[in-house]
Amino acid sequence: MTQPPIRVVGVAGAGQMGSGIAQVVAMAGYRTLLFDVSAAQLARAREGVAASLAKLVEKGKATAEGREQALARLDGVTDLAALHGADLVIEAAPEDLELKTGLWRALDPHCPHHTLFASNTSSLPIARMAAVTGRPDRVLGLHFFNPVPLMPLVEVVRTVATGEAAFARALAFARSLGKEVVAARDTPGFVVNRLLVPYLLDAVRAREAGLASTADLDAGMKLGAGHPMGPLALLDLIGLDTVVQVAEAMFTEFREPRFAPPPLLTRLVALGHLGRKSGRGFYDYAGAAPVPAELGL
Repeated sequence: MTQPPIRVVGVAGAGQMGSGIAQVVAMAGYRTLLFDVSAAQLARAREGVAASLAKLVEKGKATAEGREQALARLDGVTDLAALHGADLVIEAAPEDLELKTGLWRALDPHCPHHTLFASNTSSLPIARMAAVTGRPDRVLGLHFFNPVPLMPLVEVVRTVATGEAAFARALAFARSLGKEVVAARDTPGFVVNRLLVPYLLDAVRAREAGLASTADLDAGMKLGAGHPMGPLALLDLIGLDTVVQVAEAMFTEFREPRFAPPPLLTRLVALGHLGRKSGRGFYDYAGAAPVPAELGL
C-alpha cells in the first residue's frame, strides 16, 4: 500500500537535541510540532532556535525570509496527543529506556497506522522501544549529531522488525533535510559511537594514568592525527554524563572492558562536572577561554 508523504513531523523532547532537530526539520519545509511537558522549556527552545537561525542568516547560510518561514512552521505543544496528525515522530528524550518506552506506549494509540516512529537514541536498543508499540515494522532510529543544524550526518538505524517501506521513507526523509546518511544495524553505538566511544574512553584512561596532561593529550591528537578537536575537549562538548550513559549501554550489551567507563570519568560525572554544559569537565569554562581543569592527578 502506498504510504502518504511526510508533511507533518513531531519532535518529542525540547532539549538541545530536540530543538536542533526541530530547527532543521522546519528549515526543510515541514510543519513541525515540538512537544515537551514544560511550557517554559518550549519557550527556551524556541528562543534558541530563533537565535540559531539568526546566526545562520548572519553567516549567509540562510535568508531572513527563510528564518521567518521556518519559525512560522514550528509550533510548541505540551499535550502528547497533539502529535496525532504527524506522519513521523522523532523522539529526543533523555537516554532512559523506561522514559522512552513510556513515551512510545502513550503515543502509539494517538497516531494513525502510517505514522513512523523514530528514536534519536545514541545507545539504547530500538527494538525494545518497538516492542511496546503496535507498529514494530514502522519503528527505527534517526540518530542526529550535536549541534544538529551544523553536523551533516544522520544514522538511519534498522531493527530486525523494521519494514522495507519504513526504512526507505526514513532514508528519503533524512536526505530531504540536506543530511548525509549512514545506514546502521540496531546495536549499541551504531556506527559512529561504536568506533568513537572506545577512543574517548582510552583518552580518559591515558589522562588517569598520567601519560600526558589534558592539553598535551588533546594537542597530540589534533596535530598528530589531524583531528579538529582533541578527545578530552570533545568529551566536554558531548557531555561527560552522555558518554557514560552510552558507554554503560555498550558495556551491558557486549561485556567488553574497552566499553566500561573509567573511574575518572564516572567521578567527574558524580561531582556534576559534565563539561561545557555545566561549566567544568576536563576543562574549566569560567573564564574568557577554557583552561585545563585541576583533576587532582
